Amino acid sequence: MSSSDLVVLGGGSGGYAAALRAAELGRTVTLVEKDKVGGTCLHRGCIPTKALLHAGEVADATRGAAGVGIRATFDGVDAAGVQKYTDAVIAKNWKGLQGLIAARGITVVSGEGLLVAPDTVRVGDEEYRGSAIVLATGSSPVVPPGITVDGRAVLTSEDALALDVVPGSAIVLGGGVIGCEFASAWTSLGASVTIVEALPRLLPSEDEASSKLLERAFRRRKIGLRLGSRAAEVERIADGVRVTLDDGSTLEADLLLVAVGRRANTQGLPVDIRDGHVVVDEYCRTSVPGVYAVGDLLNTPQLAHAGFAEGILAAEHLAGLAVEPIDYAGVPRVTYSSPEVASVGLTEAQAVDRYGADAVRTVTYDLTGNGRSAILGTRGAVKLVATGDRVVGTHLVGDRVSELIAEAQVLYALQPSASTVAGLIHPHPTQSEAIGEAHLLLAGKPLHVHG
Repeated sequence: MSSSDLVVLGGGSGGYAAALRAAELGRTVTLVEKDKVGGTCLHRGCIPTKALLHAGEVADATRGAAGVGIRATFDGVDAAGVQKYTDAVIAKNWKGLQGLIAARGITVVSGEGLLVAPDTVRVGDEEYRGSAIVLATGSSPVVPPGITVDGRAVLTSEDALALDVVPGSAIVLGGGVIGCEFASAWTSLGASVTIVEALPRLLPSEDEASSKLLERAFRRRKIGLRLGSRAAEVERIADGVRVTLDDGSTLEADLLLVAVGRRANTQGLPVDIRDGHVVVDEYCRTSVPGVYAVGDLLNTPQLAHAGFAEGILAAEHLAGLAVEPIDYAGVPRVTYSSPEVASVGLTEAQAVDRYGADAVRTVTYDLTGNGRSAILGTRGAVKLVATGDRVVGTHLVGDRVSELIAEAQVLYALQPSASTVAGLIHPHPTQSEAIGEAHLLLAGKPLHVHG
């Protein structure tokens, strides 16, 4: 039996962050991973999806080149070339991660691990004992009852990333982050896409105003939206798939992407499970002493960067450092569609629930007043949700606004007054000026706003 200070079960975002931080703190670490370190995010999620979206962005830019006086011809999409590009991006990141892990002296064990005791993980016939254990077994795509995934006409997001062709048409079941990103990418690459979402709006967890802006933008892009609709039946037909909705109407396409969420991989974990997630305290400790859990196992935002933070928190806590629990409302959220949707803090509805309607103020700055956004040809807005002159939520819609959300996160964390932020000088012309303009509006001294 091999022994170390920490055994990490799962090498995805949360797991490898815990391993790296623990090793940095002088602990001996064993990292068990059944596939490849980097997990879903690097190999079958965040990175390849964003590479696909960038390929679509290049396609859109080529089609629209004449609008900025550039002569260019769009000759179509080389799907194999897109896949090669995506694979190269993944490989570069994977190589870098492997180098980091090796440099920290972390022992990597390949194989499926099983927690057989509070301090022991078994991989095949070998056992690995740790003074502490971090569970980071991730999540898997949810497939609703009655739908059979075959990887050809009915796919999960992981199947979709392995496609060697761009579908002529697609139905996307689910209007959350994954569904909206694939719908956006495939539309840019030439597919005809319809999103079917059971709830009344896209991105139901975002502020309602952001959802409406995204829906408007998607309709301009000819993306079909069937909101408030459920799939009653899915059947294979000669040319693809037919989906019958709960109102009796039908949709047909080359393929169906099932993107209704992901389920925590809690099977076989001897810890408390509630509503499909591992129960932990504010320091990611499970009900079993010495055993922590991080990432998609928890009932926290299923975001790679949230997993990173949880892994670091767990490693520091088990090392005896003083750590602050994570404020999950302060974790930035981004949907990398075109346009992008980014947010941090509370939605207007959440703020009203917490503080009362009379205490909540909102202002919205339209990106039509932002010079850089005009150059980029993007529409959208910055919406601030505030109590008094303190912002408790920032919501952005527009191309490239993901690059603005970090500033909004800092402002959320530090809670300066609107007047203080309004006094900051943002570089011109940048989209970051929209953050400043929105705070000027909140402070009662708007500059580039009519009326």
